[in-house]
Amino acid sequence: MSKKICMVVAYHPFMDARIFKKEAKSLQKKGYSVTMIVPRKNGNLFDIDGSPFKKQFRNKVFTHEGIKFVTYNSESSKRQLNKVLSDESVWESQGFTNPLTQLAIKENADIYHTHEYLSLFAGVGIKRLMKKVKGKEVKLIYDSHELTPDPLHPRYSEEKRKLLKQKLLTMLKEVDYVITVSDSIKSWYLSHLPKLPVEVIYNSPPLAKDYLVKDYSSNGLIIGYEGNIDDKKGSKEKIFGISEICSKKIDFQFKIIGGSRYGDSVLTPEHLRSNINLIKWVDYHSIPKYLKDVDIGWIDLEDVEYSLNRTYSLPNKFFSYLNNGIPVVVNKCHEMEGFIRTHQCGYVVDKTNATSQDFADALLSLHDNKNKLKEMSKNGRKVMENLYSWEKMEERLFTIYQQLQTN
Repeated sequence: MSKKICMVVAYHPFMDARIFKKEAKSLQKKGYSVTMIVPRKNGNLFDIDGSPFKKQFRNKVFTHEGIKFVTYNSESSKRQLNKVLSDESVWESQGFTNPLTQLAIKENADIYHTHEYLSLFAGVGIKRLMKKVKGKEVKLIYDSHELTPDPLHPRYSEEKRKLLKQKLLTMLKEVDYVITVSDSIKSWYLSHLPKLPVEVIYNSPPLAKDYLVKDYSSNGLIIGYEGNIDDKKGSKEKIFGISEICSKKIDFQFKIIGGSRYGDSVLTPEHLRSNINLIKWVDYHSIPKYLKDVDIGWIDLEDVEYSLNRTYSLPNKFFSYLNNGIPVVVNKCHEMEGFIRTHQCGYVVDKTNATSQDFADALLSLHDNKNKLKEMSKNGRKVMENLYSWEKMEERLFTIYQQLQTN
């Protein structure tokens, strides 16, 4: 039975929640030997808040929590990996010479698990060269965290989007299994390659063990936000706007787990400092502890109409809230809206570009309907227990690996 797994990573951080904390650790627990090939940027690996490790993890090869890490400089791979857009005739001579592909081949694994468009290209090189040079047939997984290219995003010209898509479909013909993060993305793949083996593994956390049913007996309201806050992501001004409106009417607090990245800062207006609680970044497994007193979780995905990834998104924070029995309030996004309406576990503001006032109106309305909040809270926790927790996703992951070994 195949036992050696190699995770191939082009740009995700080495302690990424999905790749390392969940998939790699789960496979290790199952008995697989797991190696991760991960990039350094300017010679550094980075912590969850974006700060560089200066004293830890300096060796090119090291072991952390039982997982072997092999590092490479991302700058030295870019030119070769970008040959994915060149004619396929030069892939082997000019593209597969990149350090990511070459280091992964040295691991002589049985299954290679890639996580981005460029690491998929590296994976195609691994699969071809392992057969050509070593005479070994290996299995290739593409873990599609998002759609690349995004069919709607304006950063791609029509010509570039067409070329990226053409190359993606070429690479997918060599993939043994695709894993993705939502049913809509799965449907997109199957609409192009109907026979492609695809499974959805949601970005859900392990079930919070010390969960307590929320009674919503308090007169106040604590809104939770988990993730980055900057000018492009996290909707900083909306957080301030929502807090401004709601704090004038009720005892209100916005609790932020995460916030600014290393080198940045979030400057809260002085008059709102008692209403905005900045927790900063915490260890992945301790997030449920910090969410215990949160009443409602907030997600705002901006510019949905210009990104299929956003409209198809089911982000980590979405499941993190539900895991703790926290109803979710979101703007109008196809995948989250469908989930919420199916499981009655939150509230959808009926606008793709919802304003601070729109969100505040929804939150104040829910504050006045505690029975509805209790019902949504119980529904969210129940659906995590029965269908969506990482323990359920782990079973899907193991099934994929078992199928690849059997076949």
